[in-house]
Amino acid sequence: MGGICGAAVLRAVDALLRALGKDSVSLLLPATAMASDAAGQLGLVDPGVQEVIISPVIIREVKTGNPGPRRRIEFTMPASAIAGQLPSLGMGSAEDLFAAVLGANHKGKVLHVESVVPESFSGTICFYVVSCVE
Repeated sequence: MGGICGAAVLRAVDALLRALGKDSVSLLLPATAMASDAAGQLGLVDPGVQEVIISPVIIREVKTGNPGPRRRIEFTMPASAIAGQLPSLGMGSAEDLFAAVLGANHKGKVLHVESVVPESFSGTICFYVVSCVE
């Protein structure tokens, strides 16, 4: 983080996202637990997924053209919410988290994560804009 200025910016962004974003989204990550029997060791058992709930999130529907995907949604997620999940997942950075994401679950629909753009101010990443398609 960028010192006191960075901490103040993060608090302001968090307050703004809490005021405007009442939604949440689940990021789907591969589960790390694996069966210890022979089938698990051979990779024949599906380990499943782990859901990481991120809140508050601002959700914006983006218009798509005819040849593109049917639905495109942008999720604006606070950097503090992402950073808060990293220790429990055993990850060192938000880039590691987003690289491992299999998809996003919003209102029962699993969406493909198309891109993740970190937005920064004064050298501090404040939030992430995650673009997803159906």
